[in-house]
Amino acid sequence: MRGLLKCLCIVAALFTARAAEAHPHVWITARSELLYAPDGTITGVRHAWTFDDMFSIYALQGLQHKTKGVYTREELAALAQTNVESLKEYAFFTFAKDGVVGSQKKEKFTDPVDYYLDYKDSALTLHFTLPFKVPFKSQLLAVEVFDPTYFIDFQMADKDPIKLVGAPANCKMSFIRPSDGTTPQTLNDSNFLAGDNSNYGAMFANKITVECP
Repeated sequence: MRGLLKCLCIVAALFTARAAEAHPHVWITARSELLYAPDGTITGVRHAWTFDDMFSIYALQGLQHKTKGVYTREELAALAQTNVESLKEYAFFTFAKDGVVGSQKKEKFTDPVDYYLDYKDSALTLHFTLPFKVPFKSQLLAVEVFDPTYFIDFQMADKDPIKLVGAPANCKMSFIRPSDGTTPQTLNDSNFLAGDNSNYGAMFANKITVECP
């Protein structure tokens, strides 16, 4: 099986063999859009994730294509399907909560739609939309993008990392990158092994907040 799941399995093996080093093995540059309906309900999140060149090379191994160095959307369709299907096990690395701290409600997504891969500048980009199971109106919405195990490092793009699409005019968005001084370079194995590491990657979360008074 190709795609993200296979890569993560290999990464997991490397992770165990190398004494749980506290470093990512796959890097993604991400852009995200929060999608709103005309009535002001938020309906989903649209992602575009560009994989690092090493992952892209690995994922494309053996893939049949007509033109050297060129992969069409049709040629990448099966790989795109494998990627989105394998992401489900990891909650699509996208976590949404509605409400203020202390009374937040976790919002669930349905299976991805409108997904496809494209290949440009030696990198694969996975595009997909995550519809909310039940669209809802929110005065305070929090969305985080990260890998709890930190196998994958998500870095939001420098330019236009987050967009609100169709949001009511009074909605205001804020975005916080994982830049509190705790970076992959400053962490070591002892930090990782010091306690419960099941949600270790949360300290590297990209945090999006939308207020709609």
